[in-house]
Amino acid sequence: MATGGSKLAVVAALIGNFIVMIAKFVAFLFTRSGTMLSESIHSLADFLNQLLLLIGIERSNRQPDTAFQYGYGAERYVWALISAVGIFFLGCGVTLYHGITALLDPHPMHRYGWAMAVLLFSLVVEGIVLAMAIRAMRKKAQHLPFFQYLRTQADPAGVAVILEDTAACIGILIAFVAILMTQITGQPYWDALGSIAVGLLLGGIAIWLIHRNRELLVGAAMPPHLRQQVLQILQENPTVEEVVDLRSRILDTETYRVKADVRFDGQELAKKMETDLRAAFEKIENYEQFAEFISQYADGLIDLLADEIDAIEHKIRQKVPKARHLDLEAD
Repeated sequence: MATGGSKLAVVAALIGNFIVMIAKFVAFLFTRSGTMLSESIHSLADFLNQLLLLIGIERSNRQPDTAFQYGYGAERYVWALISAVGIFFLGCGVTLYHGITALLDPHPMHRYGWAMAVLLFSLVVEGIVLAMAIRAMRKKAQHLPFFQYLRTQADPAGVAVILEDTAACIGILIAFVAILMTQITGQPYWDALGSIAVGLLLGGIAIWLIHRNRELLVGAAMPPHLRQQVLQILQENPTVEEVVDLRSRILDTETYRVKADVRFDGQELAKKMETDLRAAFEKIENYEQFAEFISQYADGLIDLLADEIDAIEHKIRQKVPKARHLDLEAD
């Protein structure tokens, strides 16, 4: 399973967030800033969540066995969902609680310079990590529009890193403005409002990630444009009279399962067999030869159907490489 891009992004984010988390907690101890504490919690949540994502990636790479014959690829969605829930409760919940508490009972800040210097350092680190994650995902997207790829086909672990690091950069800017306004006005409520804004930002990202991973765990279909490509291949085949049913499911980031019920055109199949059948038919002189002819005809029809199905599956896999599990049935 190709997970190199996502794993690189997660490992880079894990290292970056650990460094930033330590720096922010040290700055909080010197400044007593509520916004700085919120940013510290934000980085702690990101670090723990990316650790969960890394566990999910490693566990999902296990080979199929008799218990899980389609493999363990979907396990990354479980860990990604746990990660998203962690962002919601630890990142959003704790940050909002601290911001509201600070708004109701404000405390003065100290040593603004420390806070701003750490925030600028954090912005540089988070920016580098975000750039690495975007570059890794762009390579995976290939010819697809980048944002369409993120919404429909990207590994949730890679998407989570991009969203979390984007939120981290925005959160740092919010924290910088909040601390700056507190210093200029002398009003500590700016610091509390910064904490609340960071919490709401994390909440929005967590809700989107929970929704996306829920879709994948329940069994989302392949992206519509890929389904249309599969349908077009089936409909353009001259031996296919009608596509009765077409269903799909995303098994993991690199694998789709596609099931199609197809009604084949008997006349088209007969045309392919006509030459051989005519030659065999002309040799019939008695019932025994007729019975042998019928048996050969049945065997030939089954072989022809199998060959047609194999040819269709080959075309589908060429057009949609992720459609690795194909189930075409004659209706």
